[in-house]
Amino acid sequence: MTLPPDLDAIDHDELYEHHRIIVDKGQAPLRVDKFLMNRLEGVSRNRLQQACDAGCILINGKPTKSSYKVRPLDQVQVVLPEPVREFELIPENIPINIVYEDADVVVLNKEAGLVVHPGVGNFTGTLMNALVFHFDNLPAKADALHRPGLVHRIDKNTSGLMVIAKSERALTLLAKEFFERTIERKYLALVWGDFKEDSGTITGNIGRSLKDRRVMTVYDDPEIGKHAVTHFKVVERFGYVTLVECKLETGRTHQIRVHMQHIGHPLFNDEMYGGNKILKGTTFTKYRQFVDNCFALLPRQALHAATLGFIHPAKNERKFFECPLPADFSSALEKWRNYAKHMSAPDRE
Repeated sequence: MTLPPDLDAIDHDELYEHHRIIVDKGQAPLRVDKFLMNRLEGVSRNRLQQACDAGCILINGKPTKSSYKVRPLDQVQVVLPEPVREFELIPENIPINIVYEDADVVVLNKEAGLVVHPGVGNFTGTLMNALVFHFDNLPAKADALHRPGLVHRIDKNTSGLMVIAKSERALTLLAKEFFERTIERKYLALVWGDFKEDSGTITGNIGRSLKDRRVMTVYDDPEIGKHAVTHFKVVERFGYVTLVECKLETGRTHQIRVHMQHIGHPLFNDEMYGGNKILKGTTFTKYRQFVDNCFALLPRQALHAATLGFIHPAKNERKFFECPLPADFSSALEKWRNYAKHMSAPDRE
């Protein structure tokens, strides 16, 4: 967000709305500059204070000071003298791993580290840039700017299966399947700690954290967040970490990551949700070195979209795809498997 030096001389009729945010019902009082710093990526608090001083941040339609504390359901607007930046989705020759393709759909195996669609700080080098290079005339929903063919997404540092629509009909019908929760998705996750049970269900509304808008959290209040359900099953136990299969009943942002953190089992090496440090195990130096080696092998959250099932939008038949673990996940898993074999009984306590 760039602010010209003469903002205070600008007529408000010449300003353009860049952001409009309705404060959540459960929001605790928080200075508007801190609130927006958590909501807008790549914007410093100093910049936001300058914007307030220039009358470019409005609360319920009126300019505000940076010291104003937002309240639930406040309407916060960021207005600037230049129009919102429009950008062209530039085709880029980025390799993609296609698992299946026909005239209506593409199923691909997204590698970890690849951002799905453009956004602040990622206007190029995304999966969308790759798709418009490899495929012509992908459809887009009216509310999905710069996201042609996109029906769902997975996080940047999550690997695995995604389905992309190649026709308008496919986009509509696949979106309907996701809305009606008839899509079958299973993930493999390596999480900290052991489970008393072999399977279970996590239910809890998910919404953005009031302290840090980049992360999600689970709320007990049914008025806050969105309903979310994750079913899990233990696949393999390694003492200090566990490999689990997670089946999504809903598809909320960071759902598996935040649900697992909520029940005390953050994903292994998930920096955003506290899994990038030793949470279980001994104090031995060799063990710390072992975990650090695993972190180096798997420098991301241990989450992989392993299966995907849906009704084909043109053929009206069930399609099901499986995708093996990528090398980084497999290597770290094998190290834990070998470590668990040699753990003595006292070490397991």
